[in-house]
Amino acid sequence: MAARPSVLRAAVRVTPRPRSSPCNFCSRHIPRSFSTTTHNLHPETTTSAPRPTPKSSPQATTPPGVDNNRHGTTHFGFQDGLSETEKTERVAGVFHSVAESYDRMNDLMSFGWHRIWKDHFVSSLNPGLSSSHPPKPQRILDVAGGTGDIAFRMLHHAHVINGNPSVHVTISDINGSMLAVGKQRSLTLPASQQAALSFLETDATSIPPTLIPDDTFDLYTVAFGIRNFSNVPAALREARRVLKPGGVFACLEFSKVNSSVFDAVYKRWSFSAIPLIGQLVAGDRDSYQYLVESIERFPSQQEFRRLIQEAGFEVGGRGYEDLTGGVAAIHKGMKPL
Repeated sequence: MAARPSVLRAAVRVTPRPRSSPCNFCSRHIPRSFSTTTHNLHPETTTSAPRPTPKSSPQATTPPGVDNNRHGTTHFGFQDGLSETEKTERVAGVFHSVAESYDRMNDLMSFGWHRIWKDHFVSSLNPGLSSSHPPKPQRILDVAGGTGDIAFRMLHHAHVINGNPSVHVTISDINGSMLAVGKQRSLTLPASQQAALSFLETDATSIPPTLIPDDTFDLYTVAFGIRNFSNVPAALREARRVLKPGGVFACLEFSKVNSSVFDAVYKRWSFSAIPLIGQLVAGDRDSYQYLVESIERFPSQQEFRRLIQEAGFEVGGRGYEDLTGGVAAIHKGMKPL
């Protein structure tokens, strides 16, 4: 199927969702602004470890957008039976204690591979590409993006590589300490990129429409954050709500290793070494124990693909791309026009 050249993204053939009739999207050319295709990135050897998600602090405050009246139950690592509100508060609180050491821990635990995954994630989306002159404005929401790793890459790619200064990124996070780190780091960006950046403290599972109205963004990204949400299906529905028709949801998250031998090695590393590193570097073993447990509890690639479809997104082809043998994966979906 040939795509229209008038916009950034190529049209994708979409696999119909179960129990639904074939959608019209499958048989027509759809102009879109970001790539929903996935590619292969398989470094041959690594025992890369996950991004930390530390344990909660009892002093956590409730940020704007958190609904304290929710009654669903969820889990916190291997601990079951928590209310959604309790998990939200615990996850929000844990990052206060590790915000300053967060990036150093990522490097130590993944041997720097998280940077390669993030670079590939952003490149696969190709933000800022536009066939119009002047370039078409684009609005991006980076959720759970406190320290700015993804947002800064997005701005560099859009402004420098694609020469499109009309791209604006909003960094959203439930944790004010993480946002404070991102704000401080953003001061090293060029002035034009600083002007194209904003910060928002809110809960991704229940974003008030007064903060973000329906059909606002062209691209919604979340990297190594969605597994910490108290209600993943609710967050996916919110992602669909705030995206414009034709907008893209893109998620980079730890996933399930697809080799039994590699999986055994990886789990041994994760459950033995990562908590120890957390204790030695951050003085917080329990937080990093939660980290590996949260990864173990996150759905498989196929299960998460199904959740994305059930939230109302169209998914092209397989819908995900494994990185480093499935240690991480990129998922993409499009909000129907």
